[in-house]
Amino acid sequence: MSNNLLTIRNLAVNFAGLPAVDRINLDVAPGEVVGVVGESGSGKSVTMMALMGLIDAPGKVTADEITFNGKSLLKASAKERRKIIGKDVAMVFQDALTSLNPSYTVGYQIKEVLKLHEGLRGGALDKRALELLDQVGIPDPKGRIGSFPHQMSGGMNQRVMIAMAIACNPKLLIADEPTTALDVTIQAQIMELLIKLQKERGMALVLISHDLAVVSEVAQRVAVMYAGEVIETNKVPDIFAAPHHPYTEALLAAIPEHNVGAVRLAALPGMVPGRDDRPKGCLFAPRCKYVVDDCLKARPALAPMQGHAEVARVRCIKPLNLSGDANVHTHGGAR
Repeated sequence: MSNNLLTIRNLAVNFAGLPAVDRINLDVAPGEVVGVVGESGSGKSVTMMALMGLIDAPGKVTADEITFNGKSLLKASAKERRKIIGKDVAMVFQDALTSLNPSYTVGYQIKEVLKLHEGLRGGALDKRALELLDQVGIPDPKGRIGSFPHQMSGGMNQRVMIAMAIACNPKLLIADEPTTALDVTIQAQIMELLIKLQKERGMALVLISHDLAVVSEVAQRVAVMYAGEVIETNKVPDIFAAPHHPYTEALLAAIPEHNVGAVRLAALPGMVPGRDDRPKGCLFAPRCKYVVDDCLKARPALAPMQGHAEVARVRCIKPLNLSGDANVHTHGGAR
C-alpha cells in the first residue's frame, strides 16, 4: 500500500474533446512540499482544479486513480467528496481580489468556511475567525474582520485567502501562483507565511509557479509541466544540477540565480502549443534544440531514470545528463 497522501494516475481534462492536460501522474507524501512549474498554458492550474472538482461542463475529467489519504476520490460520493475537498484538501487561488466575493466582508467569508466544515456557531465562530486573521499576520484583526476585499491591500487579501484555506487544518494545501500581482517585498512575505504555516501544521504543500527559482527555495521535489503533460520530476537539488529534459534545461537557462555572471539570459523561442495545434510526437519538439527524427514519430512516456534518484522521471526519448554532468547531453543531433 502506498504511503503517499495524494496519488494521481493518468489524469486528463478535455474541453470540447480537446486535451488541456493529459496523462498526469503525481504523488505527494505527507508533509512534503512539491513544486509544479511551467510556462503559462502548461496546465498547472487546470490539473489542480480538476483535483478540487472545479472543472465545469463542457470540461470532462477522467483518471485511472485519484487517491487522497487512502480514499479513492473517484469512487467517493458527492457528499463524501465535500467532506474532503475544502477541509482536508484546500486551495489558495491566484489574485485574491478577484477570488474573494466583493459583496461580503472578509470575516463573513472566513466564517462561512468554518460553519460549513467545522460546524462552529456564535462566540466560538467569531473567536476562531479572529484567531485565523491573527495567524496569517493581519494587523488589528478585530478592526479588519468587518472590511470588504476592496478596502484591503493585495497582500492582506492574499492573507485572507490563506486564512480561509487553513481554517479547517487541511492535510494538503495547494497554492496556485500565490504571489501573483503582488510586489516583490509582499511576495517574499507571503511565501514565508506559507512555509511557516506548512511547517507548523505539518501539512503537505503543492506550490504552483512559473518560477523555478522560487520553487527551489521551498520545495523538496518538483514536477515540470509542458503543454498539459508532466515532462520531468525529480528532487530539487538534482533537477538544478542536471536536468534531464530539454525544456527543464531551457527554464533553468532563463533564471538569473542559476546563471550568475551571464551577459545575457537564454530565451526560449516559440510558444506552448494550444489544445488544437499539438504536434505529432514530442510536444516540445518544435522548440527543442536537440530534436531528432525519432522525436517526431511518437509521444514519449514519462519513464523512470535508471541509475538516478527513485523519483527521477522524464518524458524524453534521449534524456540529457545521463552521466550526471550538467554540461553534457546525449542527443545525436540538433535541428
